[in-house]
Amino acid sequence: MATAAEAPPSGSTRVVPEGFSVRTEGKASILQSGNDVFFNPAQVINRDMSLSVLKYFIAQRELEIESGAARKLFNKVRNAGVASKDAVPPKAGEGIRVLEGLAASGLRAIRYATELEGVREVVANDLDPAVVESMKRNIEFNGGVAAQKVSTSVGDARLVCLNNMGLFDAVDLDPYGSPAKLLDSAVQAVAEGGLLLVTATDMAVLCGNNGEACYSKYGSYPLHKPYCHEMALRILLASLEQHAARYKRHIKPVLCLSIDFYIRIFVRVYTSAAEVKNTGTRLGYVWQSTGCDSFYWQRVGRRIVKGSGGNVKYMPGSGPAVPQVCPESGSGFNMGGPYWAEPLHDPAWVAGLLAQVRRDKDSLPAFGKLHSLLTAVSEELEDVPLYFSLHDVCKTIKTMPPRANVFRSALVNAGYRVSGTHANPLGIKTDAPWDVVWDVMRCWVKDHPGKAPAAGSSAEKILSREPQLKADFSRAQQAMSQARSKGVARFLPNPEANWGPKPRHRPVKQQRQQSEEQQHDAADQEQQQQDDVIDAAGGATVTAAVEVEQQDGRAATEQEPAGKVGDVGEDVGGDPMDTDAAAGGQQAAEPAQGL
Repeated sequence: MATAAEAPPSGSTRVVPEGFSVRTEGKASILQSGNDVFFNPAQVINRDMSLSVLKYFIAQRELEIESGAARKLFNKVRNAGVASKDAVPPKAGEGIRVLEGLAASGLRAIRYATELEGVREVVANDLDPAVVESMKRNIEFNGGVAAQKVSTSVGDARLVCLNNMGLFDAVDLDPYGSPAKLLDSAVQAVAEGGLLLVTATDMAVLCGNNGEACYSKYGSYPLHKPYCHEMALRILLASLEQHAARYKRHIKPVLCLSIDFYIRIFVRVYTSAAEVKNTGTRLGYVWQSTGCDSFYWQRVGRRIVKGSGGNVKYMPGSGPAVPQVCPESGSGFNMGGPYWAEPLHDPAWVAGLLAQVRRDKDSLPAFGKLHSLLTAVSEELEDVPLYFSLHDVCKTIKTMPPRANVFRSALVNAGYRVSGTHANPLGIKTDAPWDVVWDVMRCWVKDHPGKAPAAGSSAEKILSREPQLKADFSRAQQAMSQARSKGVARFLPNPEANWGPKPRHRPVKQQRQQSEEQQHDAADQEQQQQDDVIDAAGGATVTAAVEVEQQDGRAATEQEPAGKVGDVGEDVGGDPMDTDAAAGGQQAAEPAQGL
């Protein structure tokens, strides 16, 4: 994983400025002082995966150029009048031009420049001028190829994209939070057939905790269910596809991942007015039963081919996709979407990336995690959107869960396909309809009876029906994970504690100012506490003084005539308030010493 040190890498002659530490990842090193520039070690997986995908893209791009496919595609777009006036067809061996829209420390940009031979230029942009100065320092610190290939830019990433429409072969967006505001401009900046890389870390929004916020940002309503992490990917893809369609463009996902606390998508962007007509057919709504785990898809649009001539007509999606009530539990439905309903990955890319990552094992700090992710992805059913959790299904009907391989074997023996998912170790993807899934569980419960479900519950309604399918739980080889059979890890634990999101960066000047403000606030608070104690003690002293005066007066009245009261007061101690004030001062001092 990423390493941090107080000195430059071994054998380096670079001088580390006072007050800075060096963080090294891959072939790049950055200088950091406190939290002056945002840097999260956990994102090494993101950076390694991005670097690997970009490397594979460069190789594919060269093949397309050599075959003439890239020029043919460019000419088609130019003839249609939708190409940028400054765009030129790609040339073999010239390398790609990359934009990192929110570069922060510049670590990713420096790694692209130093570790990828096919990169011609990396534009590292950030909105904060202080951050860009830090970026320049890091580029100078690395020197060599980094200084030659990485150029910095200060400004809004959206304006950089709009001022360079169609001129970047790859655009990388890795914001702190949601990328929603950046999608419209980013999809215009990518060259024809280029690569768009996008991260989203606002998982609470995308996973359904704040549905109204998700709809306002991405135009989709989420469902808070076990499949929420894959749903988050499909929400982001649906939003991106609709932004692209406004400019006669469309996307083709090559790899989409749910990793730790964020999602990361890699898509290629193309221009085609004809393909944009299919946008509605690529999106869909999900009807989720409120009483059980069953869910059903409904496409937004349909594509109908008529006659032998292949005439195509586009129609709205047909419905209703579900009955009035859930056929299993008798409950109603919630509807979410629209979501991306097409595959998340390109199988050829996944296979090629796996082979490439294995070759680059020694140069990838997060190789183990990358290999496990890609291995899990390679086994997914790419044409089955979403998944369900076996444990949640068993929770619904109040029974102990079978082993995953046993359950999966029953589905395979019934004639259906099944796989796991990289997004959830307990997730199961299958093309079996829900009545088959529930029949398998009914058979399981009959063989492994437990406590009777509550009357009127969803569990009782589901289990009260006789299964139409006799489940066969005997071991099926197709149900087994090939990677697991070979001992290849698919889900690795986090390498260290607190492996997750980090707070936003704060410039050194701002940190110092905040520290001074905190010190002033603490001093003011301490002084206020002392004043409160003194005021409280002083008030108690005044009350005590009045009581003493009254007691002295009563004593004088009893012993002397009325005219002698003042004399008695003086005999006791002169002015009674002088004595009590001194006592009060002592009382005030004692509590103050304990603060």
